[in-house]
Amino acid sequence: MMDLATTNNAQNWTLQERETREHLAAVYQIFGYLGMDDLIYTHISARVPGEDDRFLINPFGLMYEEITASNLVKINLQGEIVEDSEYSVNYAGFIIHGAVHELADDAHCVIHLHTDAGVAVSCQKDGLLEISQHELFANNGVAYHEYEGLAFNDEEKPRLVADLGQAKMMLLRNHGTLTVGTTVAEAFFHMYNLERACRIQVLAQAAGNAELKPIPKEIVRHTRSQKPEGARLTGYGEMELAAWMRKLDRLGLNFRT
Repeated sequence: MMDLATTNNAQNWTLQERETREHLAAVYQIFGYLGMDDLIYTHISARVPGEDDRFLINPFGLMYEEITASNLVKINLQGEIVEDSEYSVNYAGFIIHGAVHELADDAHCVIHLHTDAGVAVSCQKDGLLEISQHELFANNGVAYHEYEGLAFNDEEKPRLVADLGQAKMMLLRNHGTLTVGTTVAEAFFHMYNLERACRIQVLAQAAGNAELKPIPKEIVRHTRSQKPEGARLTGYGEMELAAWMRKLDRLGLNFRT
């Protein structure tokens, strides 16, 4: 149930903010359902429509499966809470997200995970290999950022964003995965494909002495220029996220309230 402060906040939401909140809460619950969360850590953030310097992020202390549209916390670029909430936020967790939101104007959603496969590939010298179709969904390639310790340092922000460049997928070396999108759905689908590519690589390498077959460079270039069918019809990730939201509803998982 919503407390009084949350109820008052909800009365001020625009339709666009409500939709963003529902999409963001759904993505939290999807990745929680898939076992891709990390205790109460890692974050997914989204810019509030019409409020360029305001963002939604998970309450510190809740697991992904507990995130709903109403308990998402609204913060500014400094990680300060800007509306009534019974929750706090993990400021250190917003350093990475805040950097991308602040310095990349079209990064309306940022997803950062610590999955086993994502961290495993981020630890490999050669990074993510061009061996699977899922890797080729990285239209602008996969970016890399070197590990600089726990994300407490504001000075790391410009280096991280410079390393990201025009890419939508990034491996944070020895740390995890990161994706961005102009919508929550786009960032979600990028992360889904990045994580699948990492898992496929780890499984392929687990075969021991089996030699991995890279995809020819000319096919890589051609495939990166293509888009999945859903992206051509409704926007990147929109159909995929909508399908998952219907699944969450069928499972009875609360994310809309």
